[in-house]
Amino acid sequence: MDLVKALNLQAIDRFQRERKPIAFAIGVLKKYGEDQGGQLAALMTYYGFICIFPLLLVFVTILGFVLQGDPTLKEQIVKGTLGQYPLIGEQIERHSLSGSGLALAVGLVLTLLGGLAITNVVQFALNRMWGIPYKRRPDFLMSRLLGLRLLAVLGLLTIVSSLAGGFVGASEHGSVSAWQLVAGVLVSLLVNCVLFAAIFRVLTAAHIPWRDHAPGIALAAVLFTALQYFGGLYISHELEHTGPLYGSFALVLGLLAWLYLCAHATLLSVEVNVVRAHRLWPRTLFGEELLESDKRAIRASAHIQERVASERIHVHFDEQDPAP
Repeated sequence: MDLVKALNLQAIDRFQRERKPIAFAIGVLKKYGEDQGGQLAALMTYYGFICIFPLLLVFVTILGFVLQGDPTLKEQIVKGTLGQYPLIGEQIERHSLSGSGLALAVGLVLTLLGGLAITNVVQFALNRMWGIPYKRRPDFLMSRLLGLRLLAVLGLLTIVSSLAGGFVGASEHGSVSAWQLVAGVLVSLLVNCVLFAAIFRVLTAAHIPWRDHAPGIALAAVLFTALQYFGGLYISHELEHTGPLYGSFALVLGLLAWLYLCAHATLLSVEVNVVRAHRLWPRTLFGEELLESDKRAIRASAHIQERVASERIHVHFDEQDPAP
């Protein structure tokens, strides 16, 4: 406390609380830290890494079956789509499972297992951020069934989004016009909005009105679209020269970095919805003074631990002495 006074940090705290945009941004970041957003993003990255390789292998293989009579179109879509994923496009294209029904079946099983794992992690993250108690969350079986139901929709939407992005990636070679480039971006943005609307609404174990989901859906769609088009290119550019030195590690590190950015963008978008809907701002940064928004956040964090229907957790705060 002496350090806070010595550095006049309380003045800084008052400054941020009196300015709504700054206070809201700090409220989002503080709630994100309290919910251990970094650890949740790491879990999403891990399971996403497991899932993405078989998913893209299946995608390329299916294109091989469907577009056998049009190899030019197949090459354009594959190169453009895989170009959105840093450093792995050439690997996937080189090891595609063309013509192998057994390999395709194995890829589908691996994709399904990885998809169920990541939907389970996303369910946990969304329920934690919205402060939903364990007793109101789906059990082991229902959460997996929910994940299965959602995977079909999300898989289709992701492929459509990647296909739209594929035309943008193909534009680097001058194969599409400017209006096709713009159309690809808009279609990808629209599909990403539907994608995140499905994720946020279905994977949250409480009924949240659409108006409370809307800002985060829009933000996540914009961030994810930008990462599709620019994030992968940036990471590929930065790590490409390390390939001869680090070999496969450069591939792994580049992909992990890209997935980690996507996970953070998704979870931060959820926190924007939570902080806005529950009025969890402004927040206290320094000192022991607690605002009503701080108390609401603390109560919600405690209520998460209710695990049976008869359990009730009550949170009380001692009266704070007024500052001298």
